Amino acid sequence: MAEISIPEAFEFLFDESRYKVLYGGRGSAKSHSIGRALLVKGMQRRLTVLCCREFQNKISESVHKLLSELIDLYDLHAFYEVQKTTIIGRNGTQFYFAGLRHNISGIKSFEGADIAWVEEAQSISKGSWDILIPTIRAPGSEIWISMNPDLQTDETYQRFIASPPRNALVRKINWSHNPFFPDVLREEMEDLKAKNEDEWLHVWEGHPRQSLEGAIYANEMRQATEEMRICDVAYDPSAPVFTAWDLGWSDMTSIWCWQKIGFDIRVIDFYQNRMEGLDHYIGWLERRGYRYERHFLPHDANQGQLSAAGKTIATQLRTRGMPISVLPQLPIKAGISAARTLFPRLWIDADRCADGVDCLRRYRYDVDQQTGQYSSKPLHDDASHGADAFRQMAVAINDPKPKEARKPAAPRLQMAGASSGWMGA
Repeated sequence: MAEISIPEAFEFLFDESRYKVLYGGRGSAKSHSIGRALLVKGMQRRLTVLCCREFQNKISESVHKLLSELIDLYDLHAFYEVQKTTIIGRNGTQFYFAGLRHNISGIKSFEGADIAWVEEAQSISKGSWDILIPTIRAPGSEIWISMNPDLQTDETYQRFIASPPRNALVRKINWSHNPFFPDVLREEMEDLKAKNEDEWLHVWEGHPRQSLEGAIYANEMRQATEEMRICDVAYDPSAPVFTAWDLGWSDMTSIWCWQKIGFDIRVIDFYQNRMEGLDHYIGWLERRGYRYERHFLPHDANQGQLSAAGKTIATQLRTRGMPISVLPQLPIKAGISAARTLFPRLWIDADRCADGVDCLRRYRYDVDQQTGQYSSKPLHDDASHGADAFRQMAVAINDPKPKEARKPAAPRLQMAGASSGWMGA
């Protein structure tokens, strides 16, 4: 077994603290140093370590490979057995690997974990933190966080760096703290500094961005933030609630909930998930206890996503007595324009809509691979589904009573204020 060397900047990992937060730029050796420290601690005493990130569809997307390479590098095979999806120590130490988003039951099973290492934590959503933190509750348990900051408004940055908990050790660690920093990276760093110092500050010095490059709603979100319209927005039981959806299966299904109070649009809730049937989303709506008036669905609600027994989503929801309007398919550009027009009227609940707000901040234009310039089309990623549902909301508000909604409702399609059924709950 070779001697394991850990840079001085990381020695605090062996101190006791509920949270250990490591943030900074590229080339700081954060992941490798944390991996070394965990392997050492796992040899010193029996530990259960959960290594997690926001999304993990396969083991190759985790730090399993990194830890396996460190075991090879330091010849630790006499102690650690590297298995396909876990790593097991001779003293019973166990390393597990999981994604947080859409894995609630799996994460809750790790309540006995001693350490949770959250890698690439800049992308962790509020919903994931709200599940993970109370799960890691064994006596003396710790949560280790490593990240290269992205947006200053990100949930992780605000929660652990801007306003860290009192029992947190927070360290900014950059390339200058890495005694093994290679010359090839130094050349890249110096080239970027000469070309674009702002980008150099973000990439190598760990400064958060003020806004994401190519962000579609950058100006609108900045204005809403400055005017303090992303805040505590209470539900008004005297006013009906509307919802707007974007549909998916392997992609997200996203839902925004809002009320119209005078000229203002109060956005009171947001939810998204994936690989869940329609009953899951109906159950979420029921549990919120709002008085719903109408649900606006995108044009593909008349197609097969989330369908059952050949019935479309729109048909299934109408069968359940829900007042549904299927919005027309508009060009994306027109939907974005409608959303921009809507922004000055919006008040968005900062807590219940935190993950939706994150989608709006991260919604950005794609880059043309041939020209290297931003295209006119939005990038399809995990932020785009919440933003697509937001566009549906903007279209619905601009025409809140589409033609089909003006027709007399059948008795089973109860409107707001109905005395029976989940719609009147």
